Amino acid sequence: MVLRQLEYLAALARERHFGRAAEACHVSQPTLSAAIRLLEEDLGAPIVERGHRYVGLTPQGQVALEHAHRILAEVENLRRGLEEIDKGLTGRLRIGVIPTALPIVSQLTGPFYALFPGVTVAVVSMNSQEIDRGIEEFELDVGLTYLDAEPLGHVKAKPVCSEEYLFLTQARGPFAGRTQVTWREAANTPLCLLTPDMQNRRIIDGVFRSVGAKPVPAVETNSIFNLVSHVSAGQWSAIVPRQLLRFFGLPEGTRAIELIEPVAQRTIGLVMSDREPPSPLARNLFAMQLPGDIAALIQPPNRLGEEPASAGR
Repeated sequence: MVLRQLEYLAALARERHFGRAAEACHVSQPTLSAAIRLLEEDLGAPIVERGHRYVGLTPQGQVALEHAHRILAEVENLRRGLEEIDKGLTGRLRIGVIPTALPIVSQLTGPFYALFPGVTVAVVSMNSQEIDRGIEEFELDVGLTYLDAEPLGHVKAKPVCSEEYLFLTQARGPFAGRTQVTWREAANTPLCLLTPDMQNRRIIDGVFRSVGAKPVPAVETNSIFNLVSHVSAGQWSAIVPRQLLRFFGLPEGTRAIELIEPVAQRTIGLVMSDREPPSPLARNLFAMQLPGDIAALIQPPNRLGEEPASAGR
């Protein structure tokens, strides 16, 4: 068994197609297929379910894939550790970020890059389930996700900021002059919400359920920025994280109103695999002191009473 065979297995599982997997590995399809068959012979078990085309992995193949991910991650960590001795920290830091945390991720990557300019930072927007899977399968070094909304996998966690929610609506709409809106009132307005596969949406739905409300959204999107743009169009309202407006300000013609009954909060933080030894890149990001403007967000944010200027302008 050689590492290259494990790389081919990981690529095949990811691409779910022999041709695309071979292309990703920069080899011919016959070369990849022969290597997978040799791996099966070495392990004494069928790994791939074969038909006229790729079907999937056998149960034995799933076990082999888990070990392959772990072994390949360990080898990569070894390479990075040796390079760190010779050249300082280098490599590619892969970060999966939930959409609502995208406005703050640069407050982490900027200071990290200043400390380790030899590292390339790759930031990808993902939902929380994709982040959990990416950490488990060693496709991500770090995630920036919710820590207290749904069970986490085998990870270490570090709080970064608190997420609190505001009602974003038209400045001259039916809530003009209001400084607070209840969740039940919000449920009875035309809403633009994130799609149900996003954890932010599941959090919001949970708050609505807690007050006996079940709104039917007028618009659903998987983009937090598209959500805000729909509110700017003038027909809808939305429930948005306070940090989104804190960093980008209010869209023209809108205002943000505090949501009460209840005041809902969730914690966003960094997660990395709890397996030892840790990735040098993840370890150094975790060890980095939080910038002051991020650390301040861990404290309960100031209440908005809410004129547009106080939400980021």
